[in-house]
Amino acid sequence: MPEKTNVLLATAEDHIFQEISASLSKNHQIIRVSEGANVLKTLISSSPVLVILDLQIGNMGGMATSLDLRLEQRAGRIPNQKILMLLDREADEFLGKRSEADCWIIKPIDPLSLSRKVAELLKS
Repeated sequence: MPEKTNVLLATAEDHIFQEISASLSKNHQIIRVSEGANVLKTLISSSPVLVILDLQIGNMGGMATSLDLRLEQRAGRIPNQKILMLLDREADEFLGKRSEADCWIIKPIDPLSLSRKVAELLKS
């Protein structure tokens, strides 16, 4: 059986963590942080294959966190990252584009759609 890869999830919501875990825990170890400000240091220590950012997270939202990761990446301080954003509604899709996330899904989370999106993203 292949070793599980790390997925970093930034969300303050327990139900989001539970939904993501239920969807992805077969192949991935889910590492959760509750604040955007903790994403970078956790990413450095855990080397995730994917970062999932909830748009609404404490003290540094998903959009700001995504942009911060892209700046760190371009500066060569962290490796390239795959970023998936969890949006609250369809009207937020422009935020997904502006955040430089690789892709996004709109809540509520559909487990099958999430699994497919993650598999697609990790293949690219």
